[in-house]
Amino acid sequence: MGTSASTWPAIGHEEHSFTPSSVAHWGVDAERAPLSVRYRSAVPAMIADQPLGLPPDVLHAAAEATQELTRFDAEQGARVRSFAPVLLRSEAASSSQIENLTASARAIFTAELGATRSRNAELIAANTRAMQAAIDLSEHVEAESILTMHRVLMADHARHTPGEWRREAVWIGTRNDSPVGAEFVAPWHERVPELIDDLVAFAHRVDLAPLSLIAVAHAQFETIHPFTDGNGRTGRAIAQSMLRGRRITRSVAVPVSAGLLADVEGYHSALTAYRQGDPTPIVREFANAALRAVANARMLVDEIDEIRRRWGNVLTARRSSNAWRLLDVLTRSPVLTAASAAEELGVQRPNVYPPLGALVDAGILRSKAEHQLGPFWRADEVLAAVDRFAERAGRREAVPPRRDRA
Repeated sequence: MGTSASTWPAIGHEEHSFTPSSVAHWGVDAERAPLSVRYRSAVPAMIADQPLGLPPDVLHAAAEATQELTRFDAEQGARVRSFAPVLLRSEAASSSQIENLTASARAIFTAELGATRSRNAELIAANTRAMQAAIDLSEHVEAESILTMHRVLMADHARHTPGEWRREAVWIGTRNDSPVGAEFVAPWHERVPELIDDLVAFAHRVDLAPLSLIAVAHAQFETIHPFTDGNGRTGRAIAQSMLRGRRITRSVAVPVSAGLLADVEGYHSALTAYRQGDPTPIVREFANAALRAVANARMLVDEIDEIRRRWGNVLTARRSSNAWRLLDVLTRSPVLTAASAAEELGVQRPNVYPPLGALVDAGILRSKAEHQLGPFWRADEVLAAVDRFAERAGRREAVPPRRDRA
């Protein structure tokens, strides 16, 4: 059961002209070829003061998921904080996988240290930075903070004007040369600043249950589609920012995107339903995703706990050795260079080689030269645990590819 169209407004539409910039017409039909085509773009309603009516079962599911998120964050305390970077990267990787960007944990952690062998891994590393920026800005979800998240995410994509609202049409569909026949055409670009201001006002409301608010804010952001690329990843980063800002989470980024990844088709269908005037499915999707994410994250934390325990049993270095300190570092940063290890320990670089060597001798680390950058040391057990997390978060069924002009 969903809310009625009269409770939550469906998007409207307006007509515009589109002139392809990359298509040339030749031959006898050149003079008759149209210079432009007509299409309809979405006109979202302003929602800052819009009443949000949801069925009791969905409100209950959202409240239960909120409690579970808060419980997971609170009950683990400092124990979870030590794994926070791994959970943050898992969230970034899952959010990227929704956009068909995949890479192994090893490739992602290595890319963060400067290796450029995997383009997908570089993009996911950028998404991790955007997630961190979102958390850092969680006290102030404003238009400028959204632009900052996008600027961090798209820093290496100048053609997509990082940190700027789009100034052209964008759409989701099966072709990228015309919005005609697209599954969804985002609002006319001149509407974006006003729509974002309205969204920010909605995000600051205190009369709505937090997870319901976050889910609807996310759906509205994806409907506005304010950038030429990176909208999905930025939108899910904003959701993390709001989870932290509403104090649902305080220590870690619970990988809600990993929960959404389990049913990408349902997630996309919920966004479509939202645009048709029914916010119920997207709230339900976020509630289910949160519960799946917590269950998956608990398994990951337990696995890393067990790995750390085993390491303590096999390492024979003297207790004063920095090798013991590196064990805890590796649970959150399972790929190291000499420079990053020295920074973590607060010592000079030459002093990290003996403890790194001790961990290699114990079978905890493996060393390999990476892309002319010198040796990298990696904890394969932790990397495998993160990859298993990603596998558990994988899609339940194949989803047809979608082309996003944004």
